[in-house]
Amino acid sequence: MDKVIHDPSRAVADISDGASLAVGGFGLNGIPETLIRALHAQGATGLQVVSNNCGVDDRGLGILLAAGRIGRVTGSYVGENKEFARQYLSGELEVELVPQGTLAERLRAGGCGIPAFYTPAGVGTQVADGGLPWRYAADGSVALPSPAKETRVYDGRPHVLEHGITTDFALVRAWRGDRHGNLVFRRAAANFNPLAAMAGRVTIAEVEELVEPGALDPGQVHLPGVFVQRVVPLTPAQAADKQIEKRTVRA
Repeated sequence: MDKVIHDPSRAVADISDGASLAVGGFGLNGIPETLIRALHAQGATGLQVVSNNCGVDDRGLGILLAAGRIGRVTGSYVGENKEFARQYLSGELEVELVPQGTLAERLRAGGCGIPAFYTPAGVGTQVADGGLPWRYAADGSVALPSPAKETRVYDGRPHVLEHGITTDFALVRAWRGDRHGNLVFRRAAANFNPLAAMAGRVTIAEVEELVEPGALDPGQVHLPGVFVQRVVPLTPAQAADKQIEKRTVRA
């Protein structure tokens, strides 16, 4: 029952080339920075990443992207990362863009064992009809377009079929966690982290504060330990290392 691994490099050691990863966070908020850096040092390549976005050029998943370690991204936002855009438009990176709410539900569905569901989001667009560029060729033409998806009408309204997402591994960050893997996320860090954790077959959680079993109020637990296989406690310096994408101050 004790799932604690103190060494981040040991926690990610078995992530192999070509593995699929669900990664929590939104922008730089709630990203598993320590686990991402450990994975960068580990050297796995050809990774298939499912995440809302891909960090920024020098933080988060942007570190793996700049090193050429990511082969495919399923996400909903490309902005804030120039290297992401460059690799996508030059044909170096395959990208499946998904409406943000649909991405969240696909992760949740995968974690709940639901193979697919129908949603009205995307009906009448290339999301449903196909043709979104998944991969560009070097000359700028579309080398791999998205396929058309099945649609059905419910209550007089068309819906598109979307599939649940499961991945080989998930990397997430939590505010507090116990040795059994029960996790609590703080404020906006409760973004894609619980959903990504549910979707991973092996979920690795870095936690800012490790507590003993029984210390967490069961009613306050956001993600039960059944979804988590490894817990990596952060040092105070690692827990405090939080960046802001765009800092603004009053004139």
